[in-house]
Amino acid sequence: MTGRLSPAHHIRLARPSLDLDAAQRFYADGLGLHVLHRSAHDEFAALLMLGLPGAAWHLELTQAHHLHVAPTPTAEDLLVLYLDGPVPPDLIRRLEAHGGRRVAALNPYWDRWGVTVRDPDGFRLVLCERAWRSAP
Repeated sequence: MTGRLSPAHHIRLARPSLDLDAAQRFYADGLGLHVLHRSAHDEFAALLMLGLPGAAWHLELTQAHHLHVAPTPTAEDLLVLYLDGPVPPDLIRRLEAHGGRRVAALNPYWDRWGVTVRDPDGFRLVLCERAWRSAP
């Protein structure tokens, strides 16, 4: 590493979960992410890593073995996916069938441009119909 970050560096978004099976149903079966790794026997915590093959990011959910680390999401803890098109109604139905609950966004911007679904741990997933455009 040259001291600077680049798009090639991988990003891990890590947070606790109370129920990795419910999280896997929501994010894999509902949303369509792939289970990249699952481990129940790490000395500290069980792990569930979800993402897309080849992507430079993944979501890691942990469940500590000997500690109770409860998720503490707020209405502004968002995982936003930019779909570059309408949010498919069948995707919303699938997320709800796999443990999600559609909720109003705290920021009305997200209700204008997408749909917010709360995952089984209370974190919010925003499906945004806009395309991501990086700043110049």
